[in-house]
Amino acid sequence: MRLHGLLSFPLTPFTAGDTVDAGVLAEHVAQQIAAGPAALFVACGTGEFTALGMDEYRTVVRTAVREAGGRLPVFAGAGGGPRAAREFARAAAEAGADGLLLLPPYLVASPPAGLVRHIAYVAAATGLPTVVYQRANAVLDPAAAVALLEVPTVIGIKDGRGDVDAMTRLVTTVRASGHPRAADMVFLNGLPTAEVTAAAYRAIGVPSYSSAALSFVPDLAVAFHQAVERGDEAACRTLLSEFFLPLVALREQVPGYAVALPKAGARLGGLAVGPVRPPLVDLSAEHVERLAALIGDGRAALRRLRTAPAVAA
Repeated sequence: MRLHGLLSFPLTPFTAGDTVDAGVLAEHVAQQIAAGPAALFVACGTGEFTALGMDEYRTVVRTAVREAGGRLPVFAGAGGGPRAAREFARAAAEAGADGLLLLPPYLVASPPAGLVRHIAYVAAATGLPTVVYQRANAVLDPAAAVALLEVPTVIGIKDGRGDVDAMTRLVTTVRASGHPRAADMVFLNGLPTAEVTAAAYRAIGVPSYSSAALSFVPDLAVAFHQAVERGDEAACRTLLSEFFLPLVALREQVPGYAVALPKAGARLGGLAVGPVRPPLVDLSAEHVERLAALIGDGRAALRRLRTAPAVAA
């Protein structure tokens, strides 16, 4: 399974009574699919995986799978300790998921070889294609990345660290390993607001990225991705300066805003996704106003780009 293009990470809506709102989730997933992503990744970081109970998790995955209807692959997050991660993996398979995003193990730090053991242990629970999320306490080195080629269901690595030098070494080592699966290993840019680093990662052979912005401003996210794909550096700079970079500055104001901002943005767009669950906090009233202004600025910039006269070659 090759994951090339823009990747959607839907939000998990909660009701006022603190339950998963499957109806709003179905509406949200339908909107995401309409934007044309290469795949959906549900119940992951943006989808508040760590805040979900097992029954809620099953509801989220089943709802997304039903709404997708086979039109694009649905990956589900799985994580925690090894036994818990296996339980989530099995639940995802039973709910019809097409693949897994394996999140870092709970708290425990380990050498890269130990992380490979953890990945193989969880991957053995199902036959689902698995993407490994590298960040926090889950850090691979090039040798470990090559070792993952021996785990038949591991199809890719999503990087959330942002160390371009280390990622260059990892990608190059895998591609040059001579392993029969090396050419098919997928590498994804999974940094928060990945649009900001899209050019740098594309330069090292990692063109695909996850977009939290897609979950609340699909028009801006898709426009930026299209600009990247056609090599329109001027359009990329405009959207970065008018929307994505100011968004990052706002995101950095409070820990956890990487999830709270998209939820606030979706609410501003009229989708009743509800609040974030603790320990995350929702945006302050001041920051909601700032986000609304940023969205307006971004869309104004997009209108200017779309109405600007074409430049003759």
